[in-house]
Amino acid sequence: MDDQDLKAIRDEVAKLCARFPGEYWRELDRQRAYPMAFVQALTEAGYLGCLIPEEYGGSGLGIREASAILETVHRVGCNGAACHAQMYTMGTVLRHGSEDQKRAFLPGVASGTLRLQAFGVTEPTSGTDTSRIQTTAKLDGDQYIINGQKVWTSRAEHSDLMLLLARTQPRDAGKKPHDGISVFLIDIRDGKDNGLTIKPIRTMLNHSTTEVFFDGLRIPASALVGEEGKGFRYILDGMNAERILIAHECLGDARWFIEKASTYAKERRVFDRPIGQNQGIQFPIAECYAETEAAALMAEKAARLFDLGQPCGAEANMAKMLASEASWHAADVCMQTFGGFAFAEEYDIERKFRETRLYRTAPISTNLILSYIAEHVLGLPRSF
Repeated sequence: MDDQDLKAIRDEVAKLCARFPGEYWRELDRQRAYPMAFVQALTEAGYLGCLIPEEYGGSGLGIREASAILETVHRVGCNGAACHAQMYTMGTVLRHGSEDQKRAFLPGVASGTLRLQAFGVTEPTSGTDTSRIQTTAKLDGDQYIINGQKVWTSRAEHSDLMLLLARTQPRDAGKKPHDGISVFLIDIRDGKDNGLTIKPIRTMLNHSTTEVFFDGLRIPASALVGEEGKGFRYILDGMNAERILIAHECLGDARWFIEKASTYAKERRVFDRPIGQNQGIQFPIAECYAETEAAALMAEKAARLFDLGQPCGAEANMAKMLASEASWHAADVCMQTFGGFAFAEEYDIERKFRETRLYRTAPISTNLILSYIAEHVLGLPRSF
């Protein structure tokens, strides 16, 4: 797809998002409510199924197109965090699931009759050290019994399915610490009140995140994705897509902040002159613009490599890091430019400020990306 086609996608997404202005998001914030209508509109337009092949009911597009969708969502002031996981979590099923699993679930995900939004990986005691997860899955006849706990499992309350990472062998049983971890596709609807409990976590932003408890949850053996013990490798395939998509969300946020700050700096007059005439105002905005455009080049490179099927781990991680830092810098500069008005809900700046801060920490922190670059790109000794 060429640049003109991508522009057409952005234009259509922007039109859809215009139906969900700032007032819509502010009201959701007050109620801590899920943007059901917004997610439904994206689904009906086919945007959330864009990465699913046509044979399973999707559009069969690439990561560049998916990135354009999510970047636009954020650039016009909306928030894709309520549904972006559907784009990358389904990749594990698509690449490693059985044909029966693909045909049973992907058409429903593409049409919106099924939601695959929840990704159960992180645990309270292991954090980002996935090799130390303690949730277990033990085979019992034609079922697995799941016990354990996940945390920061966003959208579990609004998802029909969950992609779950659990240990089927102890950590010291394999050659590598990540051996013995398996992936399961769990039907949350069947699990509720049958060993699966979801508890919301109230946070500084309206992110619908939860902790999930598994107490003797029984799932069919057919819920296993791929082979036992290879689950960590399976989810790694989806992590590059996740990094690239979130990088583009950050770019959208950064461009939203820059546009807001630039427009206000031209219009706001203090001491008989526009504040944007002052270098103390215009230089920080200009710096944010340069940082954002540089991050965009890395994000575009990562997306192109991904779509070509080439290795892109370093590029995907650098894109996410650079874009999240650029968006956070732009958010801070926008707050400074607006001054006290930035704290008023009606301008949406404080909401977007809180939303974009998340991406310096999740789904992977800046420090972990720097560790990855140091070890895997520069060949420096592992630091942990």
